[in-house]
Amino acid sequence: MIDGIIREIIPDDGEYIYGFADLSDLLSSRFKGHDYGIVIGKKLDDSIVDSIIEGPNESYYELYMETNEALSGLIQRVSKALKPEGVSSIPVEPTVPDEQLDREKLLYDFSHKMAATRAGLGWIGKTALLVSKIFGPRLRLATVLIDHPPDNFGPVIDSSRCGDCSLCVKWCPAGAANGLLWEVGLKREAFFNPFRCWEKCLELSEKRIGKKVSICGICISVCPVGRR
Repeated sequence: MIDGIIREIIPDDGEYIYGFADLSDLLSSRFKGHDYGIVIGKKLDDSIVDSIIEGPNESYYELYMETNEALSGLIQRVSKALKPEGVSSIPVEPTVPDEQLDREKLLYDFSHKMAATRAGLGWIGKTALLVSKIFGPRLRLATVLIDHPPDNFGPVIDSSRCGDCSLCVKWCPAGAANGLLWEVGLKREAFFNPFRCWEKCLELSEKRIGKKVSICGICISVCPVGRR
């Protein structure tokens, strides 16, 4: 039933992926009772991602915001469609509000990326991005948490598939990654320094587009997975 609703709502245009996950051991008490997730990814435009060479540009910033807006509308539609079926849901926006950010750890109380690994959509790359099997890191994510188990679950991905590739490590302007491969149970700080990334993103975005926001895009652009 849930799968059928999702298929009706998510555009079948090759720009979206989705999967279902058991997230019961990943969730904070704020989401109590909504132990399952519908994770949705929307592809980013290749030509714009390819234009990211030395940091964010205006086109990438606009694409980032437009993609977030599209995903936000989509998860609200999914949540609304599930309600008449007796399914309680919590839409989790692509970009979580700053007030929910733990600034000491630069972590939110929900991770779309980890949810996506549980849904079988991809793995965590060397610069802590989700690398999806189809689009690579060229996508944005949103999630709808639900209180009913879906019709099927994705095959959980619990380790990196990046292998020896270290292009994102090499080209990261912050030097935030050490090249260690992710696996379930490995803390982010063991392979990636989020504070270096955050600070460099703020610096580059202010310099290049006049906005102090935490986007860069270089590691997305150089990743060979999902490139045309």
